[in-house]
Formats: sequence, structure tokens, C-alpha cells
Amino acid sequence: MRMLVMIALLLAVALVALLATRPDRFHVERSATIDAPSSTIFSHIDDFHRWTAWSPWERIDPELQRSYDGPPSGVGAGYRWSGNSQVGEGSMRITESVPGRKVGIALEFIKPFRASNVATFTLAPEGSGTRVTWAMDGTNGWLAKLMGLFMSMDRMVGTEFEKGLATLKQICESTPPAPPA
Repeated sequence: MRMLVMIALLLAVALVALLATRPDRFHVERSATIDAPSSTIFSHIDDFHRWTAWSPWERIDPELQRSYDGPPSGVGAGYRWSGNSQVGEGSMRITESVPGRKVGIALEFIKPFRASNVATFTLAPEGSGTRVTWAMDGTNGWLAKLMGLFMSMDRMVGTEFEKGLATLKQICESTPPAPPA
């Protein structure tokens, strides 16, 4: 019995030591080149009402409940969602909006676990189109470090970013350019 307790303690210490070596922060990023002006793409990102057409998470739960607050787009625009176990519950708020160039979003997850992350969309000219980069940054607490031993945040979230960017590309490339402001 004492031997089992000692082995369990050694395993627990080894696990804690292993988790302590894991990174405290994570970064997930994907990019796509879209053959459309940055103003067209920006309008789809800077307005949460338009996310229903391209966000990959909208398709995961057809019964997703959503609400909006604040201005319709730009800094202060807010979006709340509540869905099934795959989508969870949380909110987003636009914290930075540079027309045609960048959208920064504060993400607050409530379910399936609490987390605060930052998502950033950057748009840059590339050839005759626009390079769109979707990134998410956050912290890895002990639970996230443990989960990271068994699943890749980059692969899990990055795959969804790729789907979203592909749909955004399809929509923007079939949308007539917005008239100059």
C-alpha cells in the first residue's frame, strides 16, 4: 500500500514538473489571400451581424442563440452566444477597428470552461488581393497545459480558422466591390 502511495506521489510530482515546462501562452494563426479589396473583407469582419454567413462556429450548432449590443460595428460592438457543448457560451467585443487594416476582439469564454483571449484580424495588400490573417492569443493555465498534452490547440482552433477564412474568401470574392467612401 505504501508503495502505491509513493508511486502515485512520484507520478503527480512528475506531472506537475512536466506541466510547469509547458508554455504559459498560446498563439494560433492562419492566413488566406482573398481576391477582393480590403474594404469589402473588413466590412464582413467588423460587423458581428455578418459573421453568421462565414464564421465556422455558426454551422456547428444550428440552434445557436445569439444577441448583439453596442454599435452595429466597430469599437464597442458586442456579440454573445450560447450553444451546444461544442460551441459553448461566451462573448466578443471589438476593441480595435482600423478600417481596411485591422480588427481586434476581446473574447470571453464561459462554457465549457472560462478563458479570456484576444483575436486579431489583420488585412494587408498582396498582389491584386488582400492577405487576411486571423490570430488568437491567450494564456495556458494548468488545465489548458494538461489538455495540451492530449490535444493541439493549434490544430483544433486552426482548422476552424481555415474553414472560416475559406468561407470568407468565397463570400468576398463573389461580392461586388463597395463603392469608394
